[in-house]
Amino acid sequence: MVIVGAGPAGLTLANLLRRSGLNCVVLEKQSRSYVERRQRAGILDHHSASIFEEWGLADQVLAGAPSDTVIEIRVDGVPRYFDVPGLAGGKHSRLLPQQFVVQRLLDAYVDGGGDLRTDASDVTLHGIDGDRPVVTYRDAAGAERRVSCEYVAGCDGHHGVTRQSMPKDAFTTYSYDHGIGWITVLADAPAPRYPLFAVSQHGFAAQFPRGPRASRYYLQRPPSDAVTDWPDHRVWKQLRARLGDPDLPAGPITEKALVEMRSFVVDPMSYGRLHLVGDAAHIITPMGGKGMNLALADADALAKALVAALKDGDGAALRSYSATCLRRTWDYQEFSRWMQEMMHDAGDDTVTGPFRRELARARLDRLFTSPAAATLFATMMAGTN
Repeated sequence: MVIVGAGPAGLTLANLLRRSGLNCVVLEKQSRSYVERRQRAGILDHHSASIFEEWGLADQVLAGAPSDTVIEIRVDGVPRYFDVPGLAGGKHSRLLPQQFVVQRLLDAYVDGGGDLRTDASDVTLHGIDGDRPVVTYRDAAGAERRVSCEYVAGCDGHHGVTRQSMPKDAFTTYSYDHGIGWITVLADAPAPRYPLFAVSQHGFAAQFPRGPRASRYYLQRPPSDAVTDWPDHRVWKQLRARLGDPDLPAGPITEKALVEMRSFVVDPMSYGRLHLVGDAAHIITPMGGKGMNLALADADALAKALVAALKDGDGAALRSYSATCLRRTWDYQEFSRWMQEMMHDAGDDTVTGPFRRELARARLDRLFTSPAAATLFATMMAGTN
């Protein structure tokens, strides 16, 4: 197999295939150092952690990653605590930013003898509707290379080339603009005791630990806002107002970036010998932390399907790969949208109005008053198999 893209999806798939004795080549357009430094938020839910445990990669990937305990949901400055693992039958998520997942997967793959080819430009797919696809690319020296394979995995993200290699009439796209945006801020400031979601009339905000002395913050913003509309003093003023903490300690801000709240799904995720994995097939809003987890679940499903087809002669799982992944994708899309509406509508009502604000607050209250609602929420946060 040729795997295009060395993000979490591609590197997970590559490691699983090597563990199964199947050969693969990973092509990545960026340098290894760039890939390892690429900053992304990340929470490995229980289902994703169990994938690495099942395949014998837990010691390499999960080492030192703290387990989640509770989350704090603060409404108008009043804290309430939600015990996710306790309500999900002891299923813990792991707090592990995506760049660490990538670094560890890269080490595991390369140290195990894996074929990683970085700085691969002009990647082009040929014959994906036949029995023996060919992938061409240019190496770092500019020389054209060819790799013949049995299958191609498109793990190159939303803007990658693999999905664009599928005929336009071979798939349907579903997309949705949620009409809001976030700005994310990384700062050298004390971490919260628990992951924190905050709702107030000033808008949604969140704070997550990135080590004991660093925090990542998220602030709801109008879609038209640019990073320059959020100077440091505005960031800290809004965080103090939205978190209901006038004494919130500030610190040097090391990164600001815009987050677009949009969703995208491709159906089917396969065409001929090409199978899309992760963001190449679906984009989900960061609410609920399911983006990387969907990618890992896709990689696990495709690896098992390829093992069944190539080693056991059973192609049923490979034929149903897309349908299997899309069931989880739509389930998580719905959960992310539900949680997003609950958190955002319950605060600033200038866009959605007071009626939807009260509906959203009723949803929030139900998490703390209905055991059934609390268990369902915790189960979704922990990840579904």
